[in-house]
Amino acid sequence: MAKSSTSSETQITIEPPRFDRPEVEIRASTRRKKTGNAHWSGSRIVVQIPARVRGRERRAFVDELVERLLTQRPQNAGGDGALEERAHVLAELYNDGVMPASVRWVTNQQARWASCSPGSREIRVSSRLRQCPEWVIDAVLVHELAHLQEADHSARFYELADRHPRQQDSALYLDGYALGLGLRIEDSDVDTSL
Repeated sequence: MAKSSTSSETQITIEPPRFDRPEVEIRASTRRKKTGNAHWSGSRIVVQIPARVRGRERRAFVDELVERLLTQRPQNAGGDGALEERAHVLAELYNDGVMPASVRWVTNQQARWASCSPGSREIRVSSRLRQCPEWVIDAVLVHELAHLQEADHSARFYELADRHPRQQDSALYLDGYALGLGLRIEDSDVDTSL
């Protein structure tokens, strides 16, 4: 639910974080006539738009500015290639050099942070994690890489996954992140059918 406040020239609306983006502060200014912009302020995105823009046009304008900014975030810049490259580095460090066939960002995982298909050696990472610190993404990747050796959540699996020094910190972070977003995350992250 968005919160609003108003000054004589600017109306400010705060949109809470969603699964696909952080909190957004929208500043609608009477002084701004045509253009809009967006920038990061800590973990929040601030969008500045003309006050005259309303309704669906406003929603589309804000969404476009937010999406453009999100794709420019440093950890997003490389897309799937950068994510896969990072997974290969982590596989060398923590997974005995056992490599995935592919690693990519996906938008269709509503109840998982990531998943692994040991048969095809594919790892998919929820695009919601793009907002997380790199060490959290790394810990998730190491967790999924461990499934390439151990398909279940056995003691041996945790020996492998816990080689990442911040695995437990990452789990706590993600529990809080899920709670804040109102998500219920499944424990199952292994797709044995693929």
